[in-house]
Amino acid sequence: MNRIVSLGVASVCTLVAWPATAYIGPGAGLSLVGALWAVIAAIGAALFFVLAWPLRRMMRRRRAEQTADAAATADAPPGPVRTRPHDGH
Repeated sequence: MNRIVSLGVASVCTLVAWPATAYIGPGAGLSLVGALWAVIAAIGAALFFVLAWPLRRMMRRRRAEQTADAAATADAPPGPVRTRPHDGH
């Protein structure tokens, strides 16, 4: 019987929530806000780099094609050279 009463009292004490009267200073709040901003910035940077990767790849491929085209035209024989007459200034 004593054991059942002890178990009942322990259950009631566990289930009843008493308000905590503790002081949390402003430093804890600032730390929480700073950590939240860091998490948001990390997620944003990760999304940016994942989304920017295909664009960077496309630009590199286009630049490589332009370089290859420029090298191919540099190997071609030169055409006629036209010059402007000198104005005499």
